Amino acid sequence: MDSETPPADSEGRPARRTHHITQPLKGILYTLGGILLFIFLIWLVLFITKGRFLKHPAERIATSLTGRQVRVAGDFQLYFNIINIKFRAEGLSVANPSWAKDDKLFQARLIDSSISTFPLIVGKRRFRWLTLDGGDVALEWTADGRNSWTFGSGGGKPFQMPTIKRASITDTHIDYTDPRMALLANLKIGDITSSGTRINDAIVFTGSGRSHGTPFKLNGRLTSPNQTVAGGRNTLIAHIGVGDSAIDVNGTLPGPTELEGSDLHLVAKGSNLQVPFRLLGVVVPETRRYNLHSNVTKAGDEWRLTRLGGTFGTSDIAGRLTVVTPDQGRLKLIADLSTKRLDILDAGPFIGYDPRRLDKEGGKGAITVKGGHPTVLPDAPLDIEAIKVFDAKVKYRVAHIKEDYFPISNIDLNLDLERSRLALSPLTFDVAGGHLASDIIINARQRPVATDYDIRLAPTPLGKLLARFGVDASGTTGVIKARVQLKGRGDTLHESLAGSSGRIAVILPAGTFWTRNVQLVELDVGTFLQKLLTKKLKKPVEINCGLIAFTVRDGIAAADPILIDTKKNVILGRGAFSFKDESMDMAVRADAKTFSLFSGQSPVGIGGYFAAPAIRPISPQLLTRAGAGVAAGLALSPIGAVLAFIDPGDAKAAACGPVLEGARAVDQRTTKGKPRKDVGNGTPSGK
Repeated sequence: MDSETPPADSEGRPARRTHHITQPLKGILYTLGGILLFIFLIWLVLFITKGRFLKHPAERIATSLTGRQVRVAGDFQLYFNIINIKFRAEGLSVANPSWAKDDKLFQARLIDSSISTFPLIVGKRRFRWLTLDGGDVALEWTADGRNSWTFGSGGGKPFQMPTIKRASITDTHIDYTDPRMALLANLKIGDITSSGTRINDAIVFTGSGRSHGTPFKLNGRLTSPNQTVAGGRNTLIAHIGVGDSAIDVNGTLPGPTELEGSDLHLVAKGSNLQVPFRLLGVVVPETRRYNLHSNVTKAGDEWRLTRLGGTFGTSDIAGRLTVVTPDQGRLKLIADLSTKRLDILDAGPFIGYDPRRLDKEGGKGAITVKGGHPTVLPDAPLDIEAIKVFDAKVKYRVAHIKEDYFPISNIDLNLDLERSRLALSPLTFDVAGGHLASDIIINARQRPVATDYDIRLAPTPLGKLLARFGVDASGTTGVIKARVQLKGRGDTLHESLAGSSGRIAVILPAGTFWTRNVQLVELDVGTFLQKLLTKKLKKPVEINCGLIAFTVRDGIAAADPILIDTKKNVILGRGAFSFKDESMDMAVRADAKTFSLFSGQSPVGIGGYFAAPAIRPISPQLLTRAGAGVAAGLALSPIGAVLAFIDPGDAKAAACGPVLEGARAVDQRTTKGKPRKDVGNGTPSGK
């Protein structure tokens, strides 16, 4: 028989080979079994003794690892309750670093908890349940970036709340101090009771504090429904009071300390939206009374306010707002907002008008009295220090604006704030069939603040633009286009313009102009032209070309030039207005191109102030001429009195090329190419 042939059984079939476990494999299995037995014995000892014998070793190890004194005054338990870690300590305290204002970082009469084991292995702190009684927590930052809860040397890490699925908290206080964010808060967490797996009450909390110098009060409650035990959500109801503003938040959290993925609803009401934003250290324009609502959730380092809606003043607003709060870096606001109908009074606070005065006095609230005369340019300063701490990117659209004089619609504002440089670029809107575009750069990196204005009005129908001032659209074919380029320095709009330099130019291409004799407001375009031309306008004025331009130096805008060439007259102007005190002192006259009696060649004065303009149709020059006429009538004959009002009709027509180019007075010419010496040349006196 072959020695390798397996033996046969009784029926002649080959017998099966018997496989034996090798000796090394047996050793491995015995070793693993021994380890498991050892672990089981440790678990059993800990479970039976509750780990109380580990109290002093745990104190020494914790003190060594943290570099802080860690003590447990009373009972101590640390063991595996089946799989999860059971930890209980009475009189637990953890010291603060020597620089902190409080001696203890944490202390509690009782802390009792169940900690998930496997997440802890990978560095995640997850409490299945936590009972805390008589707790005091003092969390403190320093101005140089250290904090009281980061152990060891080096910079401070942001505080990360552990995930807590269920909580029972009584008589516990939390203090939080952060000089970098100008935040000081004190929170008291009230009592709750539980029976079995059902929460019979809510976690009630109250507190107060200051954020960026703004005081606030806080109260609310957090309820943990039965579903919480099965991984459900927790209901949050909170109220924040800031001045006369009230912010109410309600909704659900994934867990009592989990904000990520929260589903909250916010309602905010008050007299000025600027007040609650001060809690973030963020400056927004003042507003009239507001009432807003929004959905709120947290995603990473972003707080997202979606489906935002409500009102400010009598205007509506909707859109979304995101507040980015990175662990390191600058806070940033990102917004996409829209308004269907904006009341002009509600827009007033955006540029510095007092919303309380607007509420009380309407449009007249924009006018104040300074130096014995009315002023209209706002003097509200830009908050330089506040805009240093945050950035912003905002898109804001307005479909229609409600105001009495100019039809404005389709406002589109793009705001970009980056490290104290604020750009309103572009800011555009439609007005009376035309389009205005502007770029305004406010650079607060310089002091005083430097502002560049560049405002451009595309050709706009005069009939529509001035319809509410008595201009007849059906009889007016003329258009107007304009550009304003100014640079100024100052922390308010008034200061910026009061020291500005640049140029203002309004161009009138060929067209007709027709007014109805209707008295409207203080400055009546129709009345002005009728006084200027000395007779009622029986048919439209035919304009060949026109330029109303000013050179601005240190806040004084001098005519450079005012020159309008019509079919029958050349209208000329001299003088200036001031952004400093808002005064106006100009004179406009019409010289006839052909022989005319009573042509009104004497100037019509424009004076007063921006807030109270005045037309002086009977100027001192006209009074002088009237006196001369009376004298001539006495000395010669009644006909002689008329001679003083005769216009020989020698007005020199304007060359329209330089006019339509917006050229300065020095470049203006007559139709014969000769320089004009009869127009203002950019100095207040016109000489």
